[in-house]
Amino acid sequence: MRAESADPHGTPPVAAAERRLYELMVLMKVADDRLSKGIATGEFMCVYWPSRGQEAIAAAMGATLRSDDQLVTTYRGLHDLIGKGVPLEEIYGEMMGRTVGAGRGKGGTMHIANPDKGVMLSTGIVGAGPPVAVGLAMSGKRKGLDRATVVSFGDGATNTGSFHEAANMAALWDLPLVFVCQNNLYAEMTPTSDTMKIKQVVDRAAGYGMPGVRVDGNDPLAVKSVLAEALTRAREGGGPTFIECVTFRFRGHYFGDRMPYIPKEQLSDALAADPVPRFRAKLADAGICTDAELDRIDADAAAAVEEALRTVLGADSPSAEELERDVYATPIKFPG
Repeated sequence: MRAESADPHGTPPVAAAERRLYELMVLMKVADDRLSKGIATGEFMCVYWPSRGQEAIAAAMGATLRSDDQLVTTYRGLHDLIGKGVPLEEIYGEMMGRTVGAGRGKGGTMHIANPDKGVMLSTGIVGAGPPVAVGLAMSGKRKGLDRATVVSFGDGATNTGSFHEAANMAALWDLPLVFVCQNNLYAEMTPTSDTMKIKQVVDRAAGYGMPGVRVDGNDPLAVKSVLAEALTRAREGGGPTFIECVTFRFRGHYFGDRMPYIPKEQLSDALAADPVPRFRAKLADAGICTDAELDRIDADAAAAVEEALRTVLGADSPSAEELERDVYATPIKFPG
């Protein structure tokens, strides 16, 4: 792991690291909130699967992963993408089908990637990420690279055959891979209690002979600590780790889902424990940031989101010529 250092303003390393976590969490929150507002008011149109409420996990990954580490995420990956450094313009652009998008507007919300930032895949198929992550981790190991791979997925993915095969192979071959389960307690619209007998998803790890850790997914410091340890183990040849981050999804499976399947009291309790204002209060109470500094971070996040949105809404949609782009590594000219 790289050692943390003080920022240019002389802030102590620990304080700078915690402030960075909050900056990421706020940006993820504002980006999600703005999408909801824009779609609800008819300002723009796109499809997306909200990650609101799960910011602490993605912020911890963003603050802990190195730039050369690789990430595989899912269609509910807005926060993961932001954490790994994918520009907002590329994320929003892809979601809204504009040429400034990560895939020039041709992939859509479910298929956002940016290899330069280490984001190798966002998949729309539940459980499809772990096998790809196994391949990436195997590649890094065979090349002797000091690189780790993280695959992020939901609790429902652990019920798929693809997950089980990937976990077994990763453990058998001691791959530098970390499985991060963002357990928001619902697999689409079905509570975890209706999809598996075990009480804790992390119990699955023992079946593959790999370490398993369960952590409060709403506490970015706790997630960061566990993830840092797992990444160190991976880099040192200790093999994979399974991390279950227990959190909650504040919005429906998809935007527009009215969530009749979630008990009102459960949702109310989750909202009361919103990780973003909770962590803000922690920073203020500990004297790490003043209220003015935190307000400035909030304002900067809002401004960044609005600027990205202006760029995206002012960009073109893909032209017909885009159909022939990015199909082959070497362009092929067919007879007319």
